[in-house]
Amino acid sequence: MEFEPVIGLEVHAQLKTESKIFCSCSTAFGAPPNTHVCPVCLGMPGVLPVLNRKVVEYALRMAVATGCRVAEISRFARKNYFYPDLPKGYQISQYELPIAESGTVEIEVNGILKKIGITRIHMEEDAGKLNHDPHRPMSHVDLNRTGVPLIEIVSEPDIRSPEEAGAYLKKLRSILRYLEICDGNMEEGSFRCDANISLRPIGAEKFGTRTELKNLNSFKHVEKAIHYEIRRQQAILEEGGKVIQETRLWNPDSQKTYSMRDKEEAHDYRYFPDPDLLPLVIDQLWIDQVRNELPELPDKKTNRFIHQYSLSVQDAERLTSSKELADYFEACVAVFSDPKAVCNWITGILLGLLNAQGKTIEESPVTAGNLAELLKLVSEDVLSAKIAKTVFDEMAETGKSARQIVDEKGLVQVTDRSAIEVVVQKVMDASPDEVASYKGGKKKLMGFFVGQVMKETQGKANPGIVNKILQDKLER
Repeated sequence: MEFEPVIGLEVHAQLKTESKIFCSCSTAFGAPPNTHVCPVCLGMPGVLPVLNRKVVEYALRMAVATGCRVAEISRFARKNYFYPDLPKGYQISQYELPIAESGTVEIEVNGILKKIGITRIHMEEDAGKLNHDPHRPMSHVDLNRTGVPLIEIVSEPDIRSPEEAGAYLKKLRSILRYLEICDGNMEEGSFRCDANISLRPIGAEKFGTRTELKNLNSFKHVEKAIHYEIRRQQAILEEGGKVIQETRLWNPDSQKTYSMRDKEEAHDYRYFPDPDLLPLVIDQLWIDQVRNELPELPDKKTNRFIHQYSLSVQDAERLTSSKELADYFEACVAVFSDPKAVCNWITGILLGLLNAQGKTIEESPVTAGNLAELLKLVSEDVLSAKIAKTVFDEMAETGKSARQIVDEKGLVQVTDRSAIEVVVQKVMDASPDEVASYKGGKKKLMGFFVGQVMKETQGKANPGIVNKILQDKLER
């Protein structure tokens, strides 16, 4: 029997507010343990939570950007469970009345477009963090993260492959970053994912028994863990066994999932409306304001790049993969109006350098203005393409502008025809056998002569002029 995977993802995105969702404590990452805490986020007796308006605004941005229906009235609920990193003994979340429902995100896998439904988006507070001691059988509790604002984005079970799951996650992260409401840093935990996976016979409508995968902190791990879990469940079903509903952890070292606990149901958490927080009322005026202030989102920007700059789909998608990269490209094009040349340098040489150094485009040692100036020098025949690469490397190392480096090192391209003719003649005089062979029909020797001339001029001679002079002299 052949089986079809049914996959749904629950994504937690940490919102980029300066303070927590119900108190004024800082959300900054990396502070000493238990320093960004107060009686409210620690759940001390007699304190009351106060909702951060910015959290609601950011949740609204994501809801509108994904076409969700925003609830006129939503409310917070208490999700009750015990764990050492949860000081109140409950988490403030949303349950029956979330802020938004019924949205979509469009993905593309192997050239096929597909819409993935969003069941709901709701706001909640994060829990703390347990740091396990590697030397002793104990754990340390850091409550800095307690109360940090999250939105949880729950997908419909519309995903049918690990590749679709990866594409969906990347699209969500891109939208969140374009909206500037989440930095999407999976390593720091500000963008986290749990995956629900089940198998059913192809053609069946009823879902199979699902397992939930946790500890997925990279796109690669998400796809690998789902691949493994599909194979694991398929082996059980083919042997006549039954899949157990449970929560499993992904171990990236062994490349396997292993059981963590039985899967909880909603009733296990004993949800009830939080008595300390009033229902949240959102009017249409606020929704319209958020919609009008939305930035250009990834899909729309990609289409604009294709049509405005005559770029290929692949180039446009790569340049718009992050808002910062798209902004860098447009800043270059504003100074040097050759989009294709700018694209080639950014996606090839610049991103190659950044990848090698482990840096993002925001950390680029070469500014957009300096790269545009370099390309202008090449287009004006001040620099050859080969010398331009050398200049770029020094720009990245020193932070200097292209013009400054060219002037300091005397790298201006030689375009004087008479000066180049002298060098060409010198090379021909030193290579009589090669000249005879070329005239005898070995036309591939042209590369040899060009190379010798460029060597003599230290790469400064204009290649086009060199080729023209050599052809004139060798064809006589």
